[in-house]
Amino acid sequence: MFEGAAHLIFENAKTHRGNMTAAEINLWMYLRKGVNGFKFSRQHPFGIYIADFYCHKAKLIIEVDGSIHNSEEVKKNDKERQKELKSWEYFVSRFTNKQVMQKPEEVIKIITQKISQLKE
Repeated sequence: MFEGAAHLIFENAKTHRGNMTAAEINLWMYLRKGVNGFKFSRQHPFGIYIADFYCHKAKLIIEVDGSIHNSEEVKKNDKERQKELKSWEYFVSRFTNKQVMQKPEEVIKIITQKISQLKE
């Protein structure tokens, strides 16, 4: 569930929970009560990583990406991170800040559909 996350990663996750972006806060307002009975946590540690949101029951990680994720270096790091998380049998769904802020209902619909697929 935490893939051996060190104490420092847990401390960083706690700090992140207090410093969420506007898009993360917006999405959390939808996820905090759960989706179709599936609960989510925010700023969840995995090994050396911290996921924006995580649903343990579906092994689903939700990432909300700001404009920094458009840089080539960050894209490369995201790809490596996603590959490692996938090797641990987690599923990762990514959304942009713009998607979350402008069309949160669509984002929730996509998350709901993903959960439905994963529980089959």
